[in-house]
Amino acid sequence: MFPQSNHDLLVVFHSRLGWIAMIGAGDLLRQLTFGHRSSKLAVANLDPALASGAQRGLWNPQLVERLQAYASGAKDDFRDVKADLGANTPFQRRVLECCRRIPWGWTVSYAELAAQAGFPGAARAVGRCMASNRIPLVIPCHRVIASDGSPRGFSASGGVRMKRRLLALEAGSAGGK
Repeated sequence: MFPQSNHDLLVVFHSRLGWIAMIGAGDLLRQLTFGHRSSKLAVANLDPALASGAQRGLWNPQLVERLQAYASGAKDDFRDVKADLGANTPFQRRVLECCRRIPWGWTVSYAELAAQAGFPGAARAVGRCMASNRIPLVIPCHRVIASDGSPRGFSASGGVRMKRRLLALEAGSAGGK
């Protein structure tokens, strides 16, 4: 277990996917950004309002280890990590919750995810939701692709190139569709 804190803590660390910064409080992950060339860039890509109130400190060292292992190819779905979805609309929360259920090594289209979330025909809205995902990797928006199988956009550092890298990393360790 890790120390509990009522205030936001900022953690920055390096991985094979570049620098990662995350903010958490208690057992709740509030934001994560990854793929940066430096710790400074990782912190700069956090929500300024959230980051300005966070203190650097030790938060969830087990998750740090798991993210580093994931970046090296270890299979992890992060489904047990409590994610802060509070700032999202009910539609966004439902889509993000369904996205979390996409298994390691698998992909679904934006249209398929919209249907799974109970909003058939809302593929574009799902795309906007994925683009605003504040907790990538833990909420695996990289597993959501276009209906034609192309990766399309990715808002994390490195864009579509990083999305392809994540999909290749997972394809190397598991089957999937």
